[in-house]
Amino acid sequence: MTADLPARARVVVIGGGIIGTSIAYHLGRLGWSDVVLIERDRITSGTTWHAAGLMTCFGSLSETSMGMRQYTRELYRTLEAETGLSTGFTPVGFIEAAADVGRLEEFRRVAAFNRHVGLDVHEISPAEIAGLFPLADTSDLLAGFYVPEDGRVNPVDATMSLARGARQSGVRILEGVSAIHALTGSGRVRGVATDHGDIECEYVVNCAGMWARQLGERNDVAIPLQAAEHYYLITEAIDGVDPRWPVLEDPSRHGYYREEGGGLMIGLFEPVCAPWSVGGIPDGFSFGELAPDWDRMGPYLERAMQRVPVTLEAGIRTFFCGPESFTPDLAPIVGQAPGIDNYFVAAGMNSVGILTGGGMGRIVAQWIVDGRPDVDVTGFDIDRMHDFQLNPRYRAERTVETLGMVYETHFPGRAMRTARGIKRSAVHDRLAERGAYFRDVSGWEGADWYAPAGVPAHVEELSWGRQNWFAYWEQEHAAVRNAAGLMDMSFMAKFLVQGPDAGRLLDRVSANAVDGEPGVITYTQWLNVAGTIEADLTVTKLADDRFMVIASDTAHGHVQAWLKRQGRDDHAWTTDVTSGLAQLNVQGPLSRDVLQAITSVDLSNEAFPFRAARYIDLGFARALCVRITYVGELGYELYLPTEQAAHAYEQVWEAGAPVGLRHAGLKALASLRMEKAYRDYGHDIDNTDSVLEAGLGFAVALDKPGGFIGKDAVAAQKASGPPGRRLVQVRVLDPEPLMHHGEVLLRDGSAVGYLRSASYGHSLGGAVGLAMVDAGEPLTQAWLDNGSWEVDIAGMRYSAVASLRPMYDPDNSRIRG
Repeated sequence: MTADLPARARVVVIGGGIIGTSIAYHLGRLGWSDVVLIERDRITSGTTWHAAGLMTCFGSLSETSMGMRQYTRELYRTLEAETGLSTGFTPVGFIEAAADVGRLEEFRRVAAFNRHVGLDVHEISPAEIAGLFPLADTSDLLAGFYVPEDGRVNPVDATMSLARGARQSGVRILEGVSAIHALTGSGRVRGVATDHGDIECEYVVNCAGMWARQLGERNDVAIPLQAAEHYYLITEAIDGVDPRWPVLEDPSRHGYYREEGGGLMIGLFEPVCAPWSVGGIPDGFSFGELAPDWDRMGPYLERAMQRVPVTLEAGIRTFFCGPESFTPDLAPIVGQAPGIDNYFVAAGMNSVGILTGGGMGRIVAQWIVDGRPDVDVTGFDIDRMHDFQLNPRYRAERTVETLGMVYETHFPGRAMRTARGIKRSAVHDRLAERGAYFRDVSGWEGADWYAPAGVPAHVEELSWGRQNWFAYWEQEHAAVRNAAGLMDMSFMAKFLVQGPDAGRLLDRVSANAVDGEPGVITYTQWLNVAGTIEADLTVTKLADDRFMVIASDTAHGHVQAWLKRQGRDDHAWTTDVTSGLAQLNVQGPLSRDVLQAITSVDLSNEAFPFRAARYIDLGFARALCVRITYVGELGYELYLPTEQAAHAYEQVWEAGAPVGLRHAGLKALASLRMEKAYRDYGHDIDNTDSVLEAGLGFAVALDKPGGFIGKDAVAAQKASGPPGRRLVQVRVLDPEPLMHHGEVLLRDGSAVGYLRSASYGHSLGGAVGLAMVDAGEPLTQAWLDNGSWEVDIAGMRYSAVASLRPMYDPDNSRIRG
């Protein structure tokens, strides 16, 4: 052990790029000075040193992402006053150019949301773009979106300033020290092994950038990021270029443009990229450059330069190629690793590490100190990742798509197209024969919609309006409302919890009472001690010592990790049976007729009531049949051994023909559940919401013996009266406009929230969604009724209505019929 390496620290941060130094800085600011940051080479090595230095906030429909960007911009603006080192931040402004109607619609939607969360953004004309960036050819542009307070920053200076700020708080930064792996014991971090010896610690934070995957694999932590070639060109000096010009971005040309040394920098995000070093990042690669591929990049570069034609004639000072790492879904990989307490990860920034680095550092530091995050992290929590995503071929093929998605038009519902077919249900081929259009559902092939006979199901025409499958979707929706629909939901996460303490464990982590009589399913939330939601799921009691937990595909890893952490001292064990059990849902007013035709079990309302869970015969198959719904109709969920699923499917399909049974996909599931205002964790509810704000107080058993995690917080919230912040169902009165996500909701002309998720209510006759509304006073139905409601959709306002109760079948009569 060297003299400089401490024997112990509270936190060890691995990696001295913008993210690692930011986390160290913010830990210090929160009073945690017993922190050591180790960097294998020198601060900024890897990818930080060659970043383009854009500090732009415009472009996201995520409140968390926007908060990170705005916080980061302000931090870079003020950090010099604290540390004495400039970040190089210059607020020259930023323009996002829209060259086609798809991008214009997207940017207008984004601009409305960004204004709502406090960003000063203005739609400007092509002539105004030319006035701000005179060398740009604006003849084919439709509009621009101008943020005057955005600009540029020096990535090296910003990192050094954060590092100095961390040192000023007592953090130690050691360069030339390489982490080998985390030391663990009893499921938690015990220290870090380095090439200079071991450091005992309570927390480790993997901020190793493009090396994070390789470091994580040494502790069986899945961090499936992949490096790819990233390019920018810097011209020789050009007459007339002014360093005060704003940063210009034109996704249609794959490029961004800013002044650099009297010339222009042209950065590229080409639609088809080249992954780099798929087998692993070399240990000695630090401040390296990659040989540019002129032949591959030539056409993309020429197209980008045509936006600023003078660059086609200017000399080239530099054509730089360096690696940037990307994740399978273009979201960061952040949070506490499943299976190892206090092993945190912050990696996979997808080329926005500089412009989010300050905010990301604040979030992770606060998460470590308080034990839970204070923002919605459901979209980037590490526990959404899967081991198969580490496979080299998967990473190589998916990265080609994800880098290209940076500058694509982000049409609603677009499915990932690469690295597909990994997980297929037992009835996949039968659904394909019936016209299923499949989308990626956490690696599964999920049927999104069904094309009628003679129509190719592989064609999807993306747009912001009614896409080519809209009529098929409407028919599937109507079938479930009026007859019956068959849905393959095999991708749902399924866990068998067994043992003498299984009931006690599940009752403790569940807000509802789940340990009652066997043969009953219970809808519940899992809460943390603050009373906010960690999971939204069902628990079915099969026997006194055997339970089934069902959660959404996106919650799979989080539910498994949460249950493991909460149950370490219980004599109960959890088995992931997702792959072993197929799930077929039969939903609709005639669903009982379909199943009764192929089972000997009495399914009458009296014999098989709502929430009943029993094993039944289906032809030759045996299924756990649960009477429950996520669409607002009489319905059943069938859980079968995977090898029996094809037979059961054939039996159900044949029995359903006389009553008009129809296949229904995920589009129909979304619209049906949205009409009923059913919640979906990670979409319209998240880890920042209390169970009462989410409108789920009916699923809380405050009086059950023994209580539950979060009970005290929920009881205190309930005692304080109706919350002023609540999830509200919203419907647009005009049947034409569509809502998707992020639309701003206004009451009496003032913004009070935004649509967290939305769909089209075919039965209700208009777009419908769920919005979290801040009333500033107790939010009641009377308060909703006394206001005039509008939704801003791409800059146009449409009249709407708002309700706390479901607009479809508010009395649940159809469910219990």
